[in-house]
Amino acid sequence: MKLLVVGATGTLGRQIVRRALDEGHEVQCLVRSFQRGGFLREWGAQLLRGNLCAPQTLPPSLEGVDAVIDAATARPTDAINRVDWDGKVNLIKAAKAVGVNRYVFISILDAEKYPEVPLMNIKHCTEKFLAESGLDYTILRPCGFLQGLIGQYAIPILEKQGIWVMNGAAPIAYMNTQDIAQFAVAALNHPETINHSFPLAGSRAWNSNEIIRLCERLTGQDARVSRMPLGLLRSVQKITSFFEWGWNVADRLAFTEVVVGSEPLTASMDGVYETFHINPDEMTTVEEYLGEYFSRILKKLKELDYDREKASKKKLPF
Repeated sequence: MKLLVVGATGTLGRQIVRRALDEGHEVQCLVRSFQRGGFLREWGAQLLRGNLCAPQTLPPSLEGVDAVIDAATARPTDAINRVDWDGKVNLIKAAKAVGVNRYVFISILDAEKYPEVPLMNIKHCTEKFLAESGLDYTILRPCGFLQGLIGQYAIPILEKQGIWVMNGAAPIAYMNTQDIAQFAVAALNHPETINHSFPLAGSRAWNSNEIIRLCERLTGQDARVSRMPLGLLRSVQKITSFFEWGWNVADRLAFTEVVVGSEPLTASMDGVYETFHINPDEMTTVEEYLGEYFSRILKKLKELDYDREKASKKKLPF
């Protein structure tokens, strides 16, 4: 197939591009800047300059495309409404107008349950708009990326820095973006996924204390943990919402309401693997992902220490 991947430079989008190319698809990527997407071109993808918020740039990038895989979301400096709602409406309308056959949309698990959270409400509204568009769609609803654990937990522990965790945060069933990409590309090959939504969740939900203990065991180092009261985050969210310069910050802080409470962010995957013809045993677990990461990093650190020691011995006069 000829695919257009939107959000291709992001954490998930780049894995979708890689997976689609490996499976022999012709891949085009909609990017705002060719400079940011240089690595995608090196992989074999074609870059097309365009912007979801500039609807006139979209039809040329969709010509001859069989399917769109939409993994785009607003950057921290972007307005959520403008990119995740206006931009997605522009893209869905353009895809319909030029006759694209398939549209795979990456949403968020349980988006419909949080109308008070801007991003969740927008994702839910986009799901409904897509379902009513007449396109053959598939909606995937992950709840958390394994890759996010590196910056939040792994790196601070290795660098002996503090880890900030939120009191009362719910356990999350993280999934590897490479595995999510496998589902996104597989959807194109299986008609039974058309016009349906599917949850994507890891084998079990993990809370912050469990992840910290796992990291400590894998590194042999103790973590410095600081806990942030939920009330403080809510207060900051309310204050920033009063000022125009703080609207983006307030919208993102509102997302904390999604991860509050003891109810885990997870979903049953019964039937999902079978529908996509994917083997659940091939999915990456939290233990495997962090174990491999720390193994590579600690090995590299030992090599650097060895090289430094070797270099210092050469400088000693005998």
